Amino acid sequence: MKINEKPFVAITMGDPAGIGPEIIVKALGLGRKWIHRHVIPVVVGDAQVMAQAARIAKSDLKIYPINDLPSAVRHSMTINVLDLENVRVDQLKHGRVDPMAGRASVEYIRKAAELARAGLIRAIVTGPVSKEAINKAHIPFTGHTELLAELMDRKEYAMLLAHGPFRVSHVTTHASLRKACGMVKKERILSVIRLTHQTMKELGMENPRIGVAGLNPHSGEDGLFGDEEKREILPAVEKAKREGIEVEGPVSPDTIFTKLKGKLYDAAVAMYHDQGHIPVKLLGFSLKKGGKEWSQMGGVNITMGLPVIRTSVDHGVAFGKAGKGRANPQSMVDAIKLTIRFIQRKRS
Repeated sequence: MKINEKPFVAITMGDPAGIGPEIIVKALGLGRKWIHRHVIPVVVGDAQVMAQAARIAKSDLKIYPINDLPSAVRHSMTINVLDLENVRVDQLKHGRVDPMAGRASVEYIRKAAELARAGLIRAIVTGPVSKEAINKAHIPFTGHTELLAELMDRKEYAMLLAHGPFRVSHVTTHASLRKACGMVKKERILSVIRLTHQTMKELGMENPRIGVAGLNPHSGEDGLFGDEEKREILPAVEKAKREGIEVEGPVSPDTIFTKLKGKLYDAAVAMYHDQGHIPVKLLGFSLKKGGKEWSQMGGVNITMGLPVIRTSVDHGVAFGKAGKGRANPQSMVDAIKLTIRFIQRKRS
């Protein structure tokens, strides 16, 4: 690919029975001019499902099925769909856990990874999937992050959630809390610190400041509430410092995110899934008056350590809204924007 050519970005459709197709249509409609100014988006999914989503969203964008990337049209009023034709639309029911939809959503991810391995796309933006639907299709699945790392043969990788300048990476993700505590090890913590440092630099920060959370209340209170901080977290932080990374920790989990919000850090490293997800979603998600609809669903999921840029929405399939035209596309818009920012930084 020549440096002055617009790169392809694959957007996986997510679970066809969820809100993924709808929010992709809405996001590509809202951002059609600035998106096409920088990249060529191609949805990896099913053209009939995307056409249905365009009707649900009342969009005037045209769905254009393609069999390969060179066939894509460069027009902001058109949505290119790399059509895998693996969903029977007449059998698809919105808002239901469906093994057919679960199997299809994995096939979209696998196809996008195949394109990435071949060097045909610069980035992958993923729509939301249902772990339940995928596992009901008899496909073992814990998450996008783990599957993409496996497909791209990467051992050192990690999840980072971002809502604007509020960025949190994770030492462990999709594991029970009991198991996650046992996975908090020096080598893994150091790897995530390094990945976070590198990702922040790719976003344009020359010397990013990173805070590392403790695992236990008050970071163990000098061993009173646990010794993981002394045994595993502090040695990782000290090693990272010796490597020239500006990092602090272990910081008490009940104050680190206040410090991150106050811009004392550019990113924080959380030890487990909910420790990192809760503060990001608290800032990124807001309910409308009455509490029945989301007024905001902001935030982006980034996979660090892959050979290709990967971002995703920071929410699930929202089966309760699927097919009703009310899905909020903000997180998908944010994911596409951040992808373009990464691409621009890597090209400069």
